[in-house]
Amino acid sequence: MSEETPTASIAPGSDPRSETGLDTEQHDPAVPAAYAAFMRTGWDDRVSEVAAHPVAAPAAARRARLAEAFPGERLVLPGGGYKVRSYDTDYRFRADTAHAYFSGNQTSDAVLVIEPDGEGLLYARPRSGRDSDEFFRDRTYGALWAGKRPSAEELAAALGLRVRHVDQLQDDLTGSTKTRVHRGVSAAVDGWVTPDAERDAELGRVASEMRLVKDAWELGELQAAVDATTLGFEDCVREWDRVVEHGERWLEGTFFRRARTMGNDLGYDSIVACGSHATTLHWIENSGPITPGQLVLCDMGVEGANLYTADVTRTLPVAGRFTPLQRDLYSLVLQAQDAAMDVLGPGARFLAGHEAAMVVLAHGLEDLGLLPVSVEEALDPDSKVYSRWTLHGVSHMLGMDVHDCGQAAPEAYREAELAEGMVLTVEPGLYFQADDLLVPEELRGIGIRIEDDVVVTADGIHNMSAALPRTAEGIEEWMGSLSG
Repeated sequence: MSEETPTASIAPGSDPRSETGLDTEQHDPAVPAAYAAFMRTGWDDRVSEVAAHPVAAPAAARRARLAEAFPGERLVLPGGGYKVRSYDTDYRFRADTAHAYFSGNQTSDAVLVIEPDGEGLLYARPRSGRDSDEFFRDRTYGALWAGKRPSAEELAAALGLRVRHVDQLQDDLTGSTKTRVHRGVSAAVDGWVTPDAERDAELGRVASEMRLVKDAWELGELQAAVDATTLGFEDCVREWDRVVEHGERWLEGTFFRRARTMGNDLGYDSIVACGSHATTLHWIENSGPITPGQLVLCDMGVEGANLYTADVTRTLPVAGRFTPLQRDLYSLVLQAQDAAMDVLGPGARFLAGHEAAMVVLAHGLEDLGLLPVSVEEALDPDSKVYSRWTLHGVSHMLGMDVHDCGQAAPEAYREAELAEGMVLTVEPGLYFQADDLLVPEELRGIGIRIEDDVVVTADGIHNMSAALPRTAEGIEEWMGSLSG
């Protein structure tokens, strides 16, 4: 996927294919002068009264903290622009996480600049006035094509930021002020400031680490995303006859409808994996059948309107009831998840949950006769041969990104202790590949994962996704009550 769209730059500059500077196509009708002049008149283009967004005050405090980390420096955080899907069609826009976290802005092509004195400036592309042709001719920014963008005054009122037109940004970035850029979001902005890989990476690290602990408003947003995700799972089970009839795509589409109804979008491409597809960790093709007698692994999450996402997995028996073998394997994974949850809490190491889960799974694999060595040797950090069937870590941070805080330093994340307000997943799994000759034939092609989203509390953790049943018996009863 291209980083920039050829039809609309993410920073100042006109469409290179259009002499007018508008995003138009060769099949668009000609625009006579009389028509253009007539279209510029007779419109009510008043500025709407806009209330402050709930994120405005927290975002201001976040900007102050970020500025304190880099005294005397200018910090530049682009929001990104449209990305091409095919030729002149773009993917739906989603603002860069760091930009949205520190500004609250979700409009395309904007750039947040935090000046050395701590003031935040939003360089944005507000809607054009009706004295130009943009509003009725431009396919990317025109109100009659893409919807009415907020004005500069409306953005300022909602976000509590001074707003300038993004066309001013390149000139305003000139000078001797020490500047750091959150890079990889806007190629145009990257090119305007001489890169310093180490210093720029430090900005990304600090911005990422600031998101590790969520405040009360963020936790509310995450819980709302989880609750919508729960409803999405319920939607799917209520349509189970159609799921079985039409396959993985129907289940994927059913959940997506809930995500768009109650949130912004999916937090990530849904994984709907029946049978051996479940042994492919990121199976997002979702093109196979849903076959009675098999298991279907559903890893799905709603992204809320303010970009906080859930990430929940349930492995369901297509027939509504587990076979004895499926139940035994499922129960083993559930025991591993319980063991991980039991050791998590403030002061616990981030990796403690993973290690506890792996002990359970390794002993279970020993009981199945699969380990080539003793369980003690398999669990040795220099061995880990059990990982052939567990494959991945048990936890990752969760927030505005499904794998949140990814630029944080290891000592602040993977090697750190958990603190109250951190949100993470707990997701052990077992995966027996269809072509794995080291396991009995009856195990081949089975994949099971159970994933919940938990917040670290003062005295332990709270399972935010507990409304979805986790036990084999609970899942059978739940599926029966919704699909029967």
